[in-house]
Parts: sequence; structure tokens; C-alpha cells
Amino acid sequence: WDPMVARVSMVSCGVRGATPRPRRAPWWARAARRSPGRRSRATTGAYKVEIVHDGVAKTLDVNEDEYILQEALDAGIDLPHDCKLGVCMTCPAKLVSGSVDQSEGMLSDDVAEKGYVLLCVGKPQSDCKIETVSEEELLDEQLMT
Repeated sequence: WDPMVARVSMVSCGVRGATPRPRRAPWWARAARRSPGRRSRATTGAYKVEIVHDGVAKTLDVNEDEYILQEALDAGIDLPHDCKLGVCMTCPAKLVSGSVDQSEGMLSDDVAEKGYVLLCVGKPQSDCKIETVSEEELLDEQLMT
């Protein structure tokens, strides 16, 4: 016996005093709206991030607490990636201008100082321009240090 079905049935049959209750969103939808990672752009700083991939430049608005890779994927930019943990090195890019926090990643400090970033753990700290590079280029650089 489902009380919602019974209530709707009573309303459709014209039972007095029976009013339908509005349906609540499922718990997972309500939780997603409260998620701290998905605050509105008005509550956190959003930066313009220009990503150049395969010669095509696209500009995104990325909050300071969001990962660049995830925002790019959400915008339909098909970027190489795998683990999304900053370990596998399949989402490398070169920072042309601006600054990115990638403290969660596994890049050596020497390589990061040369402007390399892992997009999966990169969070913008200013407006920036980023060009994707091959995984081989990053691995060669990482092994040389």
C-alpha cells in the first residue's frame, strides 16, 4: 500500500479534503544542490580559463575551488585523462599565463616551476591560458629532473 497512490486516487475520485502533496525531489538530487563543490559563481571567485587543445581555443569560467579538467569535460571539450587524481600524468598542459593551484598532484616542484600542470588537479588562482601538451613531453620533463 502506497500512501501517495492512495491520496492521488482519493483526489481523482473527488474525496473531500484530500489534497495532493507536491512530490519532493529524491535525496540524491537534494544533496547535489547542497554540495559545497557546486556553489554558485556569485559565492566564489570565477576565473576565465582559456584552454588551447589541438589548435582550438576555448574559454571557460572556472571557480577557484573547481578542477579545470572537470569543467572542460562538462563544457564538451574532449581532453585526455584517466585517473583524475594527479597521479597518472595523462592530462598534462603548459601554463602560458596566470596561476594554478595543483597542490593535490604528483608533479615534481621542478616541473611545476617550468609551467607544467595536471588539469585533473589544477584549480585556477587567476585568469589563465593553458595549452595541452602530450603525455610524452611531460614524462620526458619529469624524468629529466
